Amino acid sequence: MFHSDQYYRYYIMLKYFLDNKFTSYHESFDTWQDAIVASCAALEKQGVVDACYSKAIIECVEKYGPYIVIAPNIAMPHSTENALGVNKTGIGFMKVEKPVSFDDNDEEKSAQLFFTLAACNHEEHLNNMMKLSEMLMDDDLVADLVKVTNDEELLALSKKYAEIV
Repeated sequence: MFHSDQYYRYYIMLKYFLDNKFTSYHESFDTWQDAIVASCAALEKQGVVDACYSKAIIECVEKYGPYIVIAPNIAMPHSTENALGVNKTGIGFMKVEKPVSFDDNDEEKSAQLFFTLAACNHEEHLNNMMKLSEMLMDDDLVADLVKVTNDEELLALSKKYAEIV
């Protein structure tokens, strides 16, 4: 039954992105900074964050390096606890066709999948990171997400995991 519970959580997370309109899809970006701004746009549009939140993330990456690239091809943009511009807790999903490089000298510091975190408190932030981390450890799911190019395909993927349950 472990896999059923796990797949149900994937389904819930993917539906969460869709139901809240926290998704975006892009061909490429000229800079990683542009990608960060775009990764926050859906959250900003829904009132989860203000425009200054993407600036806070960019400042943290400039200060601490590409800590947001948590695995090859996967970025989890987020800022420090109590960052300015966070109005609610939310997670955004962005897919980019051409990988975004955060370090020209390290190919593993590039990403196509962006899961942007915004949280009002530490507990919510850790909870969201744990849910995402579990999901992103599934290589098959990550491979499926890399193929997604729009909301219809993401919905089909979520239904795939609902059927497995």
